[in-house]
This record gives sequence, C-alpha cells and structure tokens, in this order.
Amino acid sequence: MSGDVRGDAPVICVVGARPNYMKMAPIIRALAMPDAGTRTLLVHTGQHYDVAMNDRLFADLGMPRPDVNLEVGSGSHAVQTAEVMKRFEPVIDAHGARAVLVVGDVNSTLACALVAVKRHIPVAHVESGLRSNDRRMPEEINRILTDQISDILYTTELSAHANLEREGVAPERVVFVGNVMIDSLLANVEKAPRPAELLAFAGMDERRIARGYGVVTLHRPSNVDHPATLMGIIDALRDVSERLPLVLALHPRTRGNLERFGLIDRLAAEGFIVLPPQGYLEMLGLMAGATVVLTDSGGIQEETTALGVPCLTIRENTERPITVEQGTNTVVGVEPDALRAAAATVLAGGGKRGRVPELWDGHAAERIAAHLSAWLAEREATEL
Repeated sequence: MSGDVRGDAPVICVVGARPNYMKMAPIIRALAMPDAGTRTLLVHTGQHYDVAMNDRLFADLGMPRPDVNLEVGSGSHAVQTAEVMKRFEPVIDAHGARAVLVVGDVNSTLACALVAVKRHIPVAHVESGLRSNDRRMPEEINRILTDQISDILYTTELSAHANLEREGVAPERVVFVGNVMIDSLLANVEKAPRPAELLAFAGMDERRIARGYGVVTLHRPSNVDHPATLMGIIDALRDVSERLPLVLALHPRTRGNLERFGLIDRLAAEGFIVLPPQGYLEMLGLMAGATVVLTDSGGIQEETTALGVPCLTIRENTERPITVEQGTNTVVGVEPDALRAAAATVLAGGGKRGRVPELWDGHAAERIAAHLSAWLAEREATEL
C-alpha cells in the first residue's frame, strides 16, 4: 500500500472547533457499526480549547473522548494552521492512517488535510462544496483548498456539486449524502431542556418568555470586531427586543468586544435576556421554541431550517443557499434598518417556514460510513 496506509490502521477523524463535534459524533457512531466495521482514531486539535464547554459538548452528543488532543490553542490563522500541521504529523507516524476524515471549514480541517495528502493518505471531506463566494472569509479559503486536495467529497446539498464542477473537481469524487448536522439534531432534540427551565436555572423570571421570544447568536469577527458595526447591530436588536424578548447566548469574543468598545451597557435593555454560552442541548431547546432566530452562524442556519423556525442571518452572504431557497433562512445583511425591517416582517406574518431539504433525514452519517468503508476496501484491494 502507498504512503502511510496500513491494513490495521484507523481512519483518523479530526475535530477542531465546536461545529465539528456535531458533525463528527454521528459519523464515528456509524463507522463503528457492524456494517461498516471501521476502526477510528478521534483527534482533537484543540483549536477551540474551552475545557468545560468541550466536556459538556462531548457528553451532550454521546461522543467518545478524543484519543489524541493536540492542544494547539489560539493564534493567527497562519500560526494556528502551521501548529496543527506540526502536531498532527506525529500522530500519523505513531498510528498510521487508512484515511483522514475532516469536516467543515475551520483551520484544522485544511491543516490536517494538507498533512495527509502529502503523505499519500486518502482524505475525505464532509460538508464539501459550500461557497459564500466571499474570499475575505478565512473559512472560504479553507473550503476551497480542502476540496481541491480531498479524494472523496461528501456534500450536504446539490448546489455544492455545481460549485465543485466549476472549480474542476471530477464528479466521481463527489458524493451527495445529506447533512450530518441534522443527524445530531434529530437524535437529540427530544432531550433538549425547555427554555423556561433554562431561565429559571439562570435565576431569571421564566414568565418573560411566556408570550414568545427570539434567540440571538453573534460571533463572527466581521460583525463583532468593529465598533460601528457591532453598535449598529446591538442597537437594532435592542429595538426588536421592545416587541419581542431576545435571548442572547453571549459569545466570549462578543462580550469582550462589547466591554472593550464601551458598549456593554447597551445590553441592559429590558427586552434583552443575556445568558452565558450554552451547551448543545440548551441551544437546541432555545431554538426549537423560538419565534425567530437572529444569527451569523452557518450551522444555525441549517438547524433552524430543520426545526422549521424562521432565521434572520446577520451577514451579507451565506454558503448554505438551500436554507434560503428551501428553508426558513433570510439573509438580511448587517445594516441596522434592514435588520429591523426583517424582524418586523417576521413578527407581522410569522416568517418563513420552508421545508426540510433532501436527505436531511438523520441518516447522512450512515451513508458516509457505508460509502467510505466500501471505497477504502476497494482501493486497498487494488493496491495489494
């Protein structure tokens, strides 16, 4: 066999940041099923390194503890990517790899794919072909480059195939499997705590949301790292909160910038209900019961579509167009008046309900496991 592939070696599964966990958990379970029978090694790069939050997420998702933690931590994009590569290569030296499976679009995704492909190890990329067409986003660069060097590209929506074809990716490398994020959502939504319980646990009056509420998540650097942009968004949300209470699960980066820019007092408005970062199950419960979700998160655009909850995306673009075309998502931009108007439309008419896209059925991971196991067996048989 070529490269570092050994018959007894594992498929190395890489996670680096919170959204990766929801995608990887069902894949690891599916690969362990008898039909797939594929041994895995779970590597956490430590790109996101909040120990308490990581422990909580792994427990919520029923995910095994990582076999290896690279403990990379924060840094510039260049430093972080390089550090992941430096620390990941010895893992391959120690364990070998039948393949490296990466998910999403974070720095760890690209870094581990680069190490593997230079060692002639097959790379499988889950959530391939999504494009915002905005190369100012670091994630967009990670998506494009990872797709170019991957051997198998698993897609969540058919628009991704057109993107990959335009970029010269051979169609036989691309497999439409559906959305593994929705596998996790459907497996866990019934376990999610009720929103009123969360408020009571936080020492707040649960009656504040008795007539409905919205959920806000805000973390993207383009939104929260610039004082004027952040102030405009918060002021628009404050106006919305006068009509509908808004629950803010406040990201540490956002809180830090609000304090640094002297804007934290703007959250004292009566309509804001400010909570610390929430666990996966808690966020599911909040979203499932919401009148509307206002966010700059990519994954939440998909989750709200699966839940049938209107979503207003506080960005100028989305790499998940199916959530707009078929789902509940509306991209409103970052201008305060546009955000106010979009929220008013939802409150007046109930917002988009949409439909659940094709193959967002809770079985995407099973399709990935079946295909990858068969593909590896066939490949290895030809190389003996």
